[in-house]
Amino acid sequence: MFKPGHLHRTTPLNMPHMPKFEIDVFYEVRRDAVEGMLMHFKVTGTIEGREFCEEFDMHRDTAFNFASLITKAVVKHGLSPNSSPIMRGHAEYDAMFKDIREQLGAKPGEPVDFDHLEKDGL
Repeated sequence: MFKPGHLHRTTPLNMPHMPKFEIDVFYEVRRDAVEGMLMHFKVTGTIEGREFCEEFDMHRDTAFNFASLITKAVVKHGLSPNSSPIMRGHAEYDAMFKDIREQLGAKPGEPVDFDHLEKDGL
């Protein structure tokens, strides 16, 4: 389920072999005096009954790689990389991508500062 600023995912019913999970991704724009505009992410939920919470910031120009860092966060807590909660239901992923782009006022083709890739853990 997607609504602006929030994506909720659970184990797909048609995939009983997958680990049981319930994951929420919350995101919002934050401004930092040094780094400028950032997208803050909070990934929280349960995987196989174990609770977790991860938070991270991404620079305006790298925030569109959010699926990579969200996947790293859930893998760290026991979900297989092939079970990424982001890529399931691609229409909701597209809506989240569009919402992030709108919140950041970003346009396709804008340059990426390669230093931000390293700072953001990409």
